[in-house]
This record gives sequence, C-alpha cells and structure tokens, in this order.
Amino acid sequence: MLEPLSHPIHYSPYFKIKNSLSLILVGVLGLTALFVQQSSALARPPNIIFLFADDQQETTISAFGNPHIETPHLDRLVESGFSFRQTYCGGSYSGAVCVASRSMLMTGRHWMQLEDTQRWTGLSTLPELLSGQGYRSHIVGKWHNGGHTLLRSFQSGRSVFLGGMTNHLDVPLADIEGGALTNRRVAHGFSSTLFADAAIDFLEQPQTEPFFLYVAFTAPHDTRNPPLAYREKYYRQLPPLPANFLPLHPFDNGLLSPRMRDESLAPWPRPKAMIQQQMAEYYGLITHLDEQVGRILAAIEQRSDRDNTYIIYTADHGLSLGQHGLMGKQSLYEHSMKSPLIICGPKVPAGQSSSALTYVHDLHPTILKLAGVQQTPAVHTADLAPIWEGHQQSVRESVFMGFSGKIRSIRDERWKLLVYPEINHTQLFDLQQDPLETVNLAGQPDTAAITSRMLTLMQQWQQSLGDRQVLHTDNPKPKAVDYSTFQQRRDRWQPDWIYHKYYR
Repeated sequence: MLEPLSHPIHYSPYFKIKNSLSLILVGVLGLTALFVQQSSALARPPNIIFLFADDQQETTISAFGNPHIETPHLDRLVESGFSFRQTYCGGSYSGAVCVASRSMLMTGRHWMQLEDTQRWTGLSTLPELLSGQGYRSHIVGKWHNGGHTLLRSFQSGRSVFLGGMTNHLDVPLADIEGGALTNRRVAHGFSSTLFADAAIDFLEQPQTEPFFLYVAFTAPHDTRNPPLAYREKYYRQLPPLPANFLPLHPFDNGLLSPRMRDESLAPWPRPKAMIQQQMAEYYGLITHLDEQVGRILAAIEQRSDRDNTYIIYTADHGLSLGQHGLMGKQSLYEHSMKSPLIICGPKVPAGQSSSALTYVHDLHPTILKLAGVQQTPAVHTADLAPIWEGHQQSVRESVFMGFSGKIRSIRDERWKLLVYPEINHTQLFDLQQDPLETVNLAGQPDTAAITSRMLTLMQQWQQSLGDRQVLHTDNPKPKAVDYSTFQQRRDRWQPDWIYHKYYR
C-alpha cells in the first residue's frame, strides 16, 4: 500500500508524463498481482475434512429411510452431497475390526495384502502421501493402529486417543507437537464433544496451506452411555427391534464366545426389551454425534475457503444390535460390514446416490485423486469420483470379505454367499428379495448353479489377494452352540449403571 506524501512535490511536464506512466504501470502490476492471487487461490488444492464414526450401522441415518432416529446434520450432508449406499469394510483378521478397517483405509491395501498389520512396513500412509505434496495433516480423535504409524502419518494433532475403546466420559488423550506425543491427560468431557471442540479449534485457525483434517470419533462404539438427555429421548419412544432380530445365532460361526467382548454385552438368549434399551442408547450416541458434526459444519461455513473443501463422512464398519442374535461386528452380515458414506464438495452433485459396490478403503485413492497426488494405480481399490461425475456406473462387479480363518463372503449386485470353512456351512442370500439375510437359499436345487458361480467368484478373489484359506474341511467342527455354558463377562470400560442394568 502506498503511503500519503507528507508534502507536495512539483514536477516538470516531462516528469509529470513519466510519473503518470509509472502510476499506470503500478496499477497494471497491482491488478496483475491481484489476478495471480485469485488464480492461485482457485488453483490451490482442496482442503479435505474426514469425519469418521466408529461402529455405525449404515441404516442409522434418518435421510437413508430410518424414521426412528434424528440426524438432522447428517441429513443435511446427504442433501448437499453424494451418498454411496453399498459401502463395505473388507473384513478383519481379528475381533478388533476397526484396526483392520483403518489399516486398509490408511494404506489402500486389503488386510490380506498387509504382511505387517501394525507398522505397515514399506508403505506410505494416506496422510503421509498428502503431506509430501504440501498438505498439512492434522488428526483429532481415535487412532487404533499404534504410535509408530501415528507419528509418521500426521504432522500435528489435538485430543488424540490411542486405543480401541474407552468410557466416553473418561478419555485418555494426547497431542502431537514437533513429531512427538505431548500433553498426555485424561479428559472428563464427553468424547464426541471433545473431538468436535478440537476440530473446531483447528478450523478457526488460518491455514496457509491445504489441509487434511482427520476427525475420528469413538461414537457410537460402546460403552453405550450417551449424555442422559440423548438416551432418555429414545427411552420415551423405543426404537423397534430389527426385523432380523433373533434371540440366538442359529449356528457356531467360530466367533461365538463370552470371551468375544462384544457378544457379552447382553445375555443369551437376547431379551427383546433389553435389546430395545440398548438400541435407544446407541441411537442416543448417534444423535449426539450428529449434533457435534453440525458444530463442525458450522465452523467450516465460517471459513473463506469453504467452497474449496471436501467433507467426507463414513464409518469403519457397522454393528449388530440383536440382528441374527449377535451384538458385535464380528461377522460378515450386512449390518456389521456396511458403512454410511457421504461425500460433499466442489462439483459433487447434491442429493444424489449410488448403489455401486464400494469399500471404505476406496477412499484412499479417491482422496489422493481429489488432492492431485500422483499414485500407482491400485488393483483392489478404486477412485470413486467417476461415479459421482457420471462417467461410470460402478467400479467393480463384486466385493469380497474375509474374517480371519472363520468366514469368507462374496456378493454381487444381487447375490451374497457366505462360507464357514470350519463347519462346512454355506449361506446364500438373494439381497434383492431378502436384504436382511433371513432366508438361506443354499442347498436348494434351483440355486445350485448360483452357489457354484458365486463360489468360483470367491475363489478368484482369494487367488488375487493371496488368500490361502481353504473353504472346506474333512474334519468339521460341530455347528451347534451350547449357550447354557455362556456367562457374561464384564469389561473394565462399562460404567456401573450399565453393569447393573445389563449384566446378570
């Protein structure tokens, strides 16, 4: 900016002409600089804000057709963005499904392709790749994949929780500063609020470079202890039981045991009234989470670069709450493996959706492409942008899922096959007619050809992923489960009121 002169200067006509030309030149240069600044702002890579829920069923968003839950802010994302309605976790190598899901997201590899599932040796993580191209990578919330991968993935972080689960009211947190974990503490606010606070603090600061803000909530993962007002809201009008509720799972899927912590959250057989109470608390967690998402969206709206920002909302996987007699995510049924996925941002069409078969870890190449980061084309992941851009209808014809050595699953647009190798059991579901997976069509003469085709497709996926799990055994284990021997095992995270209410 030119400062005003303190006294007048008198010029000869020659100098007046020269000075006028100079002022014109200065003006032209100033306008040029302004245009360059504007062009630079427009050309700047987009910000990417990743909102990650923990254990959220795909069906628990009101805009997706659930009239029994209130999610006004997620509904707004659905209305302003593009929804993928058939998004899956690829399964897991252990009962801690979120570890496998987050490993796949961060590396872009199926868990069967990860030789080192804790350190991801030789692989660059998603935020590392973004940081290498000028992004600031910042984490808030849950990280369940170890300190080594955390510190090499993110440049900074606030209110980071290293672990799998915790009481939402007593969350051990730390910050990342200077490449180290600092300010370790136990925070006594509610987890979703704490993480939203930290995300908003970041968004209220001016950022001189594009950023990747990763906000990983611990809700609606149990412990299912939402703030009192949010659970009481659903106690007053209890959600209905799921249509595929069962008191007991009808056979041993290899994962049924009181030692499987999730399955011990309710007694056997599952009492209907108790399941509805837990659903009320689960819905309360989601409505409270939705409110925190709304606060983050409001902070984004205040930013001058809001129109150059992508917002992604998804979850690591789903959950069972009485469906098929189960209480966790340790299965390959739809309710446990499907996740909500919504993407909003520049040129993303509003209020549209796709039923294309996708994975949560497809977001790895999708985000890199949005950021303009060059990458080696992946074999088993896909950039999802061509779907919302209308260039293609799908990115794959089937999705394959595996759970340790216990279960394998394959689904195409219509059919889903599940194989339980330890007991030589097979399930075949027609998802067009039976989306809740209640009628097993395996073993029927008129579906033999379909079963055979799906089994061949499963084996092709196994070969491409290097999965050596055999699908049949000569010495199968019994299918029956003796539930009379099962006793609930309380874990250390459950508050006393939950223990007294649900543990017998």
